[in-house]
Amino acid sequence: MKIEEIKKVLSDFTLFRELNEFELTKITDIAISREWKKQSHVFLQGDPLENVYFIYDGKIKIYKSDINGKEQIVAIAQKGEMFPHVGFFRKGDYPAYAEVLEPSTLITVPISKFETVLIENPELCIKVFKVLGEKIVDLQNRLEEQILNNTYEQIVKLLIRIAQKHGKEQEDGTILLKSEFTNKDLANMIGTTRETISRTLTKMKKDELIEVDDKGNMIVDVEILMEEIHLI
Repeated sequence: MKIEEIKKVLSDFTLFRELNEFELTKITDIAISREWKKQSHVFLQGDPLENVYFIYDGKIKIYKSDINGKEQIVAIAQKGEMFPHVGFFRKGDYPAYAEVLEPSTLITVPISKFETVLIENPELCIKVFKVLGEKIVDLQNRLEEQILNNTYEQIVKLLIRIAQKHGKEQEDGTILLKSEFTNKDLANMIGTTRETISRTLTKMKKDELIEVDDKGNMIVDVEILMEEIHLI
């Protein structure tokens, strides 16, 4: 990807959208693009924290792994998002793995150089804090769900969250969620078992809270799921 193409891509990110040409050029000058193959890793948990990545195309799974190899999915990042958020103003190692779920094009920005640009551009620094603030709120909400809600409620809220973020709205207002998330993936997102996810989804289909088409895609109505939560 050429420099002007990188500049155009970065200008579409919320973080850079209001930068003037001069400010955006400073970011572009330190950025490089690279294509990543499916199932490759952008970085591993414990690697030196050196870069922040901006997704032009593709999907990246951010997950942690304990000493027994058990996964905990932190997020599924897609086009228009950046990762890792902890890359800013922090020294040390990457706290998680970043696995490529589908062929992806990422724009890499070295943290040390980016921090210099932030210091020189206070307006951009404020935007970074806003992005980090939104991420913190999301993580707080997810933590509250795990503490305050039972497993069924957590699964319903998980379906709402991924439908809104990764689904495609249909003409009738329902959301089509393609079968890219396995039951194991869903379980790893909230720290439960694959069997629990399977049983719960089967019950939800029986209760007509969700539908599954012949391709394995899930069809959900967010309003119905929200009502289900309120009735519990």
